[in-house]
Parts: sequence; structure tokens; C-alpha cells
Amino acid sequence: MFDRRIEPRILCADMVDVQWRDKTGKVRKGVANLEDISLSGACLQVDNAIPLQTDLRICYRRGELLGKVRYCVYRDIGYFLGIEFAPSNRWSQQQFKPQHMLDPRRLVIRTVNRISKLAN
Repeated sequence: MFDRRIEPRILCADMVDVQWRDKTGKVRKGVANLEDISLSGACLQVDNAIPLQTDLRICYRRGELLGKVRYCVYRDIGYFLGIEFAPSNRWSQQQFKPQHMLDPRRLVIRTVNRISKLAN
């Protein structure tokens, strides 16, 4: 799958509540595992498929993020949803900090620094 995000993704693990309307207009609720997040979107793992272009609400303890389903693929253990946040609703760590976070860019810098030290 082609990654079109400009911002770096932060790998994370946290449970969030999600809400959306099905094609009949009925409000659906569920729990999702937050896999990664960036300023403009997130990846969620859920138990059931959610149609493309569905408006989705990600609810966390002190607020919510609003977005749209951009992809939905099944991989071994569940459905993975790509969520694009609404332009007026970007993510920030001050607003919501997932329980477990890892910035892959920091791993690269640490690895380069260690290799440099070993070479000297």
C-alpha cells in the first residue's frame, strides 16, 4: 500500500473507543487498537470492516478526533483502518498521548550514534 503521509508516523499501542454510522444511519460503537498516529491521520485495528469514506469518531479520555476511513484491509488478526483526520482536527501530543509510543526516527538516530561510537 502506498504511504501518502507527509508527517512521520508515531508507532503506538493504546485502546480507543470508535463511533460511526452504518449505511442505514444507525450509530455503531466499538473498541479499536491504535497502531500508529501522525498529525493528519491514524491506523486502527478493529474486529469488523468499516466502509471507505465513513466518518469516524475516535474517542479518548479527554476528547475526540474526527476523521474519515481511507482504507480498510484485513490482515491475519483483524481489519486495519487508515483514518484521515478532518483538516480542522489534527492530532497533538498535548491533546492526546497514547499509552505506548515509539518514534522510529529516534531509533535510527540512536543506531547511527552507536555505530559511530563503535567505529571510533
